[in-house]
Amino acid sequence: MRQDPRSDETGEEQAKVSVTEESGGSAAGRGSHSLAALAYNAVSDMIRHRKLSGGHVIVEARLAETLGVSRTPLREALQRLEGEGLVHKGEGRNYVVRHVDIGEYIQSLKLRLLIEPEAAVQAMGSIPRRKLIEVRREIDELMGATSYHTDAHWFSDDHLHGLIIDHCGNDVMAQVLRNLRATTRLFEIGQLKDRLTPDSTEHLMIIDALQRQDADDVRRTVANHIVSLIDFARKHLNMAD
Repeated sequence: MRQDPRSDETGEEQAKVSVTEESGGSAAGRGSHSLAALAYNAVSDMIRHRKLSGGHVIVEARLAETLGVSRTPLREALQRLEGEGLVHKGEGRNYVVRHVDIGEYIQSLKLRLLIEPEAAVQAMGSIPRRKLIEVRREIDELMGATSYHTDAHWFSDDHLHGLIIDHCGNDVMAQVLRNLRATTRLFEIGQLKDRLTPDSTEHLMIIDALQRQDADDVRRTVANHIVSLIDFARKHLNMAD
């Protein structure tokens, strides 16, 4: 396989290339909102790939230069990421990539365990069947691939859980779950890579239950999935109850 010519670049250099290409090679003539969206995608991608890890202090001027945008759209992007719980304001008003430890991760999963199974039951009759078929196809392709692609896994993970959140019919419940998933994701991307295949297997069980619209089984499979994450973290990361 031919090596990606960007593979030796730093995360910030790759982000700069990405923003430059998506903005047509120049920031001129682009609206601030569009540039903010590009900056958001670039920074969230850097966090997802641990190029900006938990506790990293973001120096706006430096990152703006790296991304090839002004500080205004970058600040809009960081405010959006703050709203999603991925960054927070640190000392000196600089943004800091949020660090999630094992304790907060387990507590967040326990709260998801109380809410998400019921959210899935509430969403069961509203999720379009074609969307469930799309997610199943994504997972089948992922598990059938020669090598397991981490980005594709997180995409399918967001797709399935996002369908539950978006169709649960309760805006407050949906926002709580979005915040909890932001927390658990920050921990999982750095700690639970060995969970990728079990996650997909459990996701398929959830999809089966949703497609059959079996409320008891939907509740059970979602709960089992979250309990499985808790048990895995405790076993492999030596977390006591």
